[in-house]
Amino acid sequence: MKTVFINGSPKKKFSASAYFLGVQKFFVKGEKVCVNLRNKADYDSILDTLKDADVVVFCLPLYVDCVPSHVLSFLKVMEKCCQENHLKMNVYAIANNGYIEGVQSEALLQVFRNFCTRSCLVWGGGIGIGGGVMLNVMRIVFCVQIGILFLNMFLSGTQTGNWLPLAAFENFATQALLIAFLNMGVFWYAFRMGRAINKGESCGHKYTRIMIPSFVFILFADVFFVIASVFEGGIFRGWLSRK
Repeated sequence: MKTVFINGSPKKKFSASAYFLGVQKFFVKGEKVCVNLRNKADYDSILDTLKDADVVVFCLPLYVDCVPSHVLSFLKVMEKCCQENHLKMNVYAIANNGYIEGVQSEALLQVFRNFCTRSCLVWGGGIGIGGGVMLNVMRIVFCVQIGILFLNMFLSGTQTGNWLPLAAFENFATQALLIAFLNMGVFWYAFRMGRAINKGESCGHKYTRIMIPSFVFILFADVFFVIASVFEGGIFRGWLSRK
C-alpha cells in the first residue's frame, strides 16, 4: 500500500501541518511518500506521485473557515487528473486551526467530501484539530527542552563529573509528560485514522483540541498573537510602512 502525505501549508518550515502529518505517518503502514503543496510549481510532481497511490492524506491549515486558496486550486486540477486517468484511492484530511474548537473545520472537511464525490474517489474522513498553533509551539518548545537537557548534562559532567543529573532528567520528564497530555487528543485520533487507513476504512469526521480549558487557551492565545504581531510588524505595519 502506497500512502501519499500532502502538506498543504504554505510555510516552508515549522508549520503545524508538518507536525501533525509527522504524527499521522507514525501510525500508517506500507510505503509512505511526503510532498509539499505550496504553489503551482508543485502540481506536476504531486500528480505524478498520485498515479500509483492507494491513499492520499491531506494536512492543511484552516483559512477563513475553509480550504486555503492554493490547495483549492490544486483540488480542481487533481479532480480533472483523477477523472482522465481513472484513479482510485482513499482520501483523508487533517485540518488544524488557531481556534480552540476542532469542529471549526467541519466546512473544510465537507469540501473534501464533495471533492471526492466529483472525482470518483473514496472519502475516508478527517480530523479537525483546535489549538493547532499552540500545539505546534509546544512541539518547538519540546525540541528546545531536549537541547536544554543535553546542555545541563554537559555542564554537570564538566563541573561535577556527574553526566546524568537527576534534577535535569526529572524536569525534562515533567515537561515531556505535560506536552504529551496537551497532545493526547491528537495522538488518539491519529491512531484511529491510521488504523482506518491501514484497513481501507472510513474514520468519519472527528474533532479534538489542545487539552486545556478554554479560558486558559484564550488568555495564552491573546498574549502569543500580540507578541507575534509586534515582532512581525502586524500591529504597526500600517504606521511604519513606506508611503
